[in-house]
Amino acid sequence: MRILFIISFLLSLYSCSENKDYEIRIADPDLLHRAMDKYSEVIVYDIFSPPQASRNYTYPSIAAYEVMAASNDSYRTMAGQLHELSTLPEAPRDSYSPAVASLEAFFVTATHFIFSEERLVKHHKEVMEQLRKEVPRGDFKRSVAFGKAVAQHILAWSDGDNYKQTRTFPKFSITQDPSEWKPTPPAYMDGIEPHWREIRTFVIDSANQFVPAPPTPFDLSEDSQFYKETMEVYEVGKATDDEQKEIASFWDCNPYKLNVTGHVMHATKKITPGGHWISIIAIVSRKAGADLAKSIEAYALTSIALADGFIACWDEKYRSNLVRPETVINEHVDENWVPFLQTPPFPEHTSGHSVISRAAAVALTHIYGDNFAFDDNTEVQYGIPIRSFKSFMHASEEAAVSRLYGGIHYRPAIDVGVAQGQQVGDYIVGKLKLKEE
Repeated sequence: MRILFIISFLLSLYSCSENKDYEIRIADPDLLHRAMDKYSEVIVYDIFSPPQASRNYTYPSIAAYEVMAASNDSYRTMAGQLHELSTLPEAPRDSYSPAVASLEAFFVTATHFIFSEERLVKHHKEVMEQLRKEVPRGDFKRSVAFGKAVAQHILAWSDGDNYKQTRTFPKFSITQDPSEWKPTPPAYMDGIEPHWREIRTFVIDSANQFVPAPPTPFDLSEDSQFYKETMEVYEVGKATDDEQKEIASFWDCNPYKLNVTGHVMHATKKITPGGHWISIIAIVSRKAGADLAKSIEAYALTSIALADGFIACWDEKYRSNLVRPETVINEHVDENWVPFLQTPPFPEHTSGHSVISRAAAVALTHIYGDNFAFDDNTEVQYGIPIRSFKSFMHASEEAAVSRLYGGIHYRPAIDVGVAQGQQVGDYIVGKLKLKEE
């Protein structure tokens, strides 16, 4: 009997060693980065608005994180930390692959948030077929089942965030008040997501927890502060140099730019502002040599910062409801003036890029540290050169000022937006405890 016990024990050690070896072999963070990149491609193709895209990124990232945290003693679950997220399904008692389960949870959750599902499903199948060859059959089945179970839990949770209800809310009403936002050329689109403040937040207490300083009072007298801010946008727009134009183009991130040539119109699809920061996560995670767990942590924390940043920003946009510079300049200064960037279809204050870029920068600094230099090639696919940054804060500052160079924001929307994003980011990294101490 003792001999049988020893043999059984040695076989058990061998099995555990073999499982550990395959898990190390397949836990390639690049699989996750490529999956996220493919997901971004579909989000661009399906033309989601910036706030919608931030929501799309966050739930799949949380699903992948929760699977990872269930098998890694260094991480804590976010259940009980994120609003209304209850305890998740338990990990299998028998051997399984956390890498396979995390990817399965990501893919299943992500597919729910897009229209062109087949584009992601194809990549999902390819990745799983690759991993199936590496993982023992029983382990693979348990891993996929666990990933699916977590995904279904996250999807059920997402159903309660009020998104579906806001699809039925009325459009934003335009008034004749000259200080208030009105649709801008060339598409003159309705205001996007006027009820986004109603979406459940993830970490911040509410959409209006960090109400920013209000915009400068509307006043077109030539000695007023508002008029001076308007003229700054106008003058900067007329004198923008090549470097400023490159910065504006690099951070444009307009998911649906309408190009007009005579009577012909066609759209240019681009990555959203949040999508640009999701791309930065892959760039810096690869540079840092981050393993799968840390890469998942970066996606989860940063996507939450982006999502809550958009909710806080949109709350202010439709409260202050400030007119865009393009409208004021065309009506009162120069009817032929056109901003370098196309004005997006929603009110002016605060600047979305300023808010969400600073919130994302705070999250990434929390994970990878201050003064993490990187080369950002996100926009190369759109014909825009790589830009280099000394830190995440440096990148967020450039993203913010790009909106002045582009002619689409007054200075206060930028400066106040950065401050609002800092508050959101600081609150999230201070309250959300992902690492065991």
